[in-house]
Amino acid sequence: MNLDLKAKTALVCGSTQGIGKAVAIELATLGANVVLIARNEQSLKQVKSELSVSGNQLHSYLVADFSDTKNLKELVQAFINRNGPVNILVNNTGGPPSGPITQAKEEEFLSAFGNHLICNQILAQLCFEGMKLSGYGRIINIISTSVKAPLANLGVSNTVRAAVGNWAKTWANEVGKYGITVNNVLPGATLTGRLEAIIQNKATKTQHSTDEVSKEMLAEIPMARFANAAEIANAVCFLASPAAAYINGINLPVDGGRTPNL
Repeated sequence: MNLDLKAKTALVCGSTQGIGKAVAIELATLGANVVLIARNEQSLKQVKSELSVSGNQLHSYLVADFSDTKNLKELVQAFINRNGPVNILVNNTGGPPSGPITQAKEEEFLSAFGNHLICNQILAQLCFEGMKLSGYGRIINIISTSVKAPLANLGVSNTVRAAVGNWAKTWANEVGKYGITVNNVLPGATLTGRLEAIIQNKATKTQHSTDEVSKEMLAEIPMARFANAAEIANAVCFLASPAAAYINGINLPVDGGRTPNL
């Protein structure tokens, strides 16, 4: 099985913590040159120092806030102009705040739509020509199992994640002929800061302990445990590899079997 990513350049969004960081680490382990992108420069420097350079990779980072799309576009375009094409794009952005859809505000939808779908579109468009010319392209979107079945108390997230899922399938249909694949990885409950926040929020609202809330969540997972970020990263990196060249336009749940439908 060919998992070799030497001489490939991967742009990983939200790569200073959680799943994004785990993906960056694993891509570097497989030989890719990794470009980290997030808001906090100090955290970016720290993660960059943790990436493997066993294959003489050249890792770098970009400091960007996804709420400033003009700056994001300029930064990534300048990087491509200087360094050549991005072969692997991993779209990964922290989810919107939890809460019922009946109480969601307009600005919450607009912010989430901008940070997820609009920024994904900007980055995919910037990377597309280089992928096409180099003959190698992988666009992988880390979304949520809510694409298949909406999750309780995540009204804004459910809505926007579904939009990103259909956006990705449309891209897959249009660019597959160039050898570019576009796929979605749908993490289940994963041990990250976001999961901790969701558990704490639910505990506060229900007046239960965080342990009680965790047990309730674990009862819904056939494997009876939460994922760790590296397990999500493994799925992302497989889809980024040459071994996954004929996998295109799919939603891949990595959730221990929690999602109730196929």
